Amino acid sequence: MNISISGTGRAVPTSIKKNSDFLSHQFLDEKGERFSNDNSEIIEKFSSITGIEERRYAPDEINSSDLATEAAIKAIAASGEDQETIDYIIVAHNFGDTPAGSCQSMALPSIASKVKTNLKIVNPNCVAYDLLFGCPGWVEGVIQAKAFIKAGMANKCLVIGAETLSRVVDPSDRDSMIFADGAGATMIKKTKDGGSILSHKTVTYTSNNEIDILNFEQSYDPADENKYIKMKGRKVYEFALLHVPQAMKACMEDSGVPIENLKKIFIHQANMKMDEAIVKRFYRLYRHTAPENVLPMNIQTHGNSSVATVPTLYDQVINNDLENHSLEKGDVVLFASVGAGMNINAITYRV
Repeated sequence: MNISISGTGRAVPTSIKKNSDFLSHQFLDEKGERFSNDNSEIIEKFSSITGIEERRYAPDEINSSDLATEAAIKAIAASGEDQETIDYIIVAHNFGDTPAGSCQSMALPSIASKVKTNLKIVNPNCVAYDLLFGCPGWVEGVIQAKAFIKAGMANKCLVIGAETLSRVVDPSDRDSMIFADGAGATMIKKTKDGGSILSHKTVTYTSNNEIDILNFEQSYDPADENKYIKMKGRKVYEFALLHVPQAMKACMEDSGVPIENLKKIFIHQANMKMDEAIVKRFYRLYRHTAPENVLPMNIQTHGNSSVATVPTLYDQVINNDLENHSLEKGDVVLFASVGAGMNINAITYRV
């Protein structure tokens, strides 16, 4: 029995926010004071580190559940499955539906239940639930789907990552330029001769105050009483470089596949330089040099949409929609992510 990704889909908002759109923002430091350098310098440095030139924002009338539904419809169509036979709908996110103009998350009802409603699925045995696991949420959802199928509890699971981070960012925080909106979906099912999840690895670090690296905190603007997503960028970078390559290696070794046979690494699109450094260190653990073109990236035009980055990127590549990247049946890929918790996970998958 193989546990396969039988269909994929993505929802990428059409509204583009370029770096130049932030030139008039008032960026403040943690003390609420303005930076000495002007915004053009701040943006230029930001772009050189993250690789981000533009990002996608959902229009005001569209919420996370809408993006999740759009991606789900495409994944179901690509899989050719009857949606009434889906056993689980698992939606990874971190902030629920957040209406435009508000940073108040609508945690209830679950996005998964909203997606099931939007899809008009009648079958009550299709169980819908949400998963909060930081940016690694979609990868963890796939791991849970695999467990359900392997245990005989399910045959088909729809796993979605969806987020509208543009609505929970502090306008006065320069890190707000990192975040974006989007959704990616995958159908996971039991097959005889399809692709196969070969191994997986998940770890959570909390013993050295990792819990504070990514969280919700007060705005840098003293006049703004709201709380927003906050990230200690340097600590994220140091944590990721120390721990993510080790988790990727543990996952890869459990698969039994030689490192030379790894075709692509689909890593959470958090920061271009960080992702490149992680992959470089990963290969260094094998005393190898990272192969050219092993790392697809879309952060330049999509930004960081948290749980949506990995499934969106995979959908682009599997459908030949990302220049210079493609996959063939039998290729082995590695999915990996890191985020709030701090959580890290990885999956090796044979296409």
